[in-house]
Amino acid sequence: MAGQGPAPSSCDCFVALPPHTAAPAVIFGKNADRPRREVQEIVYVPAATHRPGDRVQCTYIEIEQAERTHAVVLSRPAWLWGAEMGANEHGVCVGNEGVWTREPVGEDEALLGMDLVRLGLERGSSAREALEVITALLERHGQGGSCKEEPVPFVYHNTFLLADRGEAWVLETAGRYWAAQRIQEGSRNISNQLSIGTDITAEHAELRQRAQSQGWWSGAGEFSFAKAFSLEQQPPRMEAAKARYRAGKELLRQHAGHITAETFMAILRDKASGICVDSEGFRTAGSMVSVLPRDPALPCVHFFTATPDPSRSVFKPFIFVAGLKPAPQVMSPSFSDDPAKKVPRFQSTVDRRHELYRRHQAALELMDRDQEQGQKLQQTLRDLERQGLEAVNALLGGDVAPSPEELAELFFDCVDAEMKFYK
Repeated sequence: MAGQGPAPSSCDCFVALPPHTAAPAVIFGKNADRPRREVQEIVYVPAATHRPGDRVQCTYIEIEQAERTHAVVLSRPAWLWGAEMGANEHGVCVGNEGVWTREPVGEDEALLGMDLVRLGLERGSSAREALEVITALLERHGQGGSCKEEPVPFVYHNTFLLADRGEAWVLETAGRYWAAQRIQEGSRNISNQLSIGTDITAEHAELRQRAQSQGWWSGAGEFSFAKAFSLEQQPPRMEAAKARYRAGKELLRQHAGHITAETFMAILRDKASGICVDSEGFRTAGSMVSVLPRDPALPCVHFFTATPDPSRSVFKPFIFVAGLKPAPQVMSPSFSDDPAKKVPRFQSTVDRRHELYRRHQAALELMDRDQEQGQKLQQTLRDLERQGLEAVNALLGGDVAPSPEELAELFFDCVDAEMKFYK
């Protein structure tokens, strides 16, 4: 299978629901761990109505377009169409992770897991609906194609964590087959491995038949998706994921009953567990934390870094409102002759760094070069993040009522303030 070398790649997704959260809200978080030089951008795509027969070009293949697509905000590798993680205007959040299973990976170009994240967000008004969108498209079009902007293919299957104001779902796939688990309370994490055992809420119609026909399940006793479809000999990166999964589960257990957005930010910054990655080949390229209040009168708030290594980045709040001010500082340049869109692909490289990424990169170099100045800058950035968190907490607590115009400029203003500190 392509892409099964020992390079330390990883992703971790987390969700917490009452009674594990400090407030009546669902909290979602994810680290997107990607090739070290890859740039992640934050993109807002407004809701749209489409004509019958319209098609949409995903990363590699074109598929039928939906009649209506929801507004979405995406944290995505700048070279592809889909997203590592994101949210929509209805308070749905989705993130994905790579896994390897007994089903062969597909090097033929199909839908990437990242495409399915975006399609689920654009077409699903709840976590359950987004799951139904993803599984229907998976069964119809399959998953496959390289997940890295490099000539040597890097291919995997996908697991997903989906959440809304009321519940969460874990969706795990093996080729076109899948199993899903509904989470209604407590907390859950996923880490580059199949984790759904016998507690299956929904599944592919031929899942058990497939497992039995391949000799992966005898047909007797309880059926475990993870046991039937996991590789007997795990790739090194999946073996490493087991320790991160256990560490993430323990961190959630330690904070049960008191989990806030700040808790998830701290977990995503945890380097001792390996959840925050900074290695020669891979690192945490972008991070996201979302607060989805149970009260529909309160807005959902989504925090994004748009820069690598959350331990040295700022989480900035985004809220869906009318008249959103674009944030071009976190959008990568486009290229008329893009090597990701030409076949054969990835035969050359382009500089996809957006303006915030460039300034952040220069700031990291300063931190490494001048420890005293670096610590001062780091403290300044933490203060900036804390101000944003305090403003959001005041909003969610009903202590302040910002104008729609203020909310429309919130993310832009936070990005702009961060950039000024890098000058």
